Amino acid sequence: MGIVDLTMWLGKDTPTFPGDPEVEVTPWAKIGDNGFYMNMIKMGEHSGTHVDAPAHFIEGGETIDRVALEKFIGIGIAIDVRDGDGNIGPHEIPSDIENKVVLLLTGGRELSREAAEKLVKSNIKAVGTDNASIGSHEVHKILLSAGIPIYENLVNLEKLIGKEFLFIGLPLKIKDGSGSPVRAIAIVG
Repeated sequence: MGIVDLTMWLGKDTPTFPGDPEVEVTPWAKIGDNGFYMNMIKMGEHSGTHVDAPAHFIEGGETIDRVALEKFIGIGIAIDVRDGDGNIGPHEIPSDIENKVVLLLTGGRELSREAAEKLVKSNIKAVGTDNASIGSHEVHKILLSAGIPIYENLVNLEKLIGKEFLFIGLPLKIKDGSGSPVRAIAIVG
């Protein structure tokens, strides 16, 4: 059994979506001065590796603190779609994905509306990507209105291709949050 860390570092160099707040990690207390060490963190809910709750795009949708914890843990499948052109199409998504966490190694490609609809019809548990965004606003709305959490900015997905694994990506319990940073991992074997 091994653990693959799927989470990017949080710090001043963490990439953010254009227009989102930058990540700031500022020293707050030092052992020599205060007897303990602590930092202050300032960032948006969708910084670094994070998960989107339905409320991110759906008016009145579930906030991150209300999404069932079972949605954030499940048997995963990693799909390499880096070699395709344009948006990821439904033909690039396998059929045997029901109740799975589907992770897409995209190389920068985004999900098409048709592929998002296939994921919904396949009754998946959650979906994730190595990209800063899984796709358009419409793609987000299709997935989130079906109650499918969306993970973005995952790393190390190439280590999961062809392997069986358990995915865990628990969010912070942010009251009325539209999403949350996560520490995403895959337990392989």
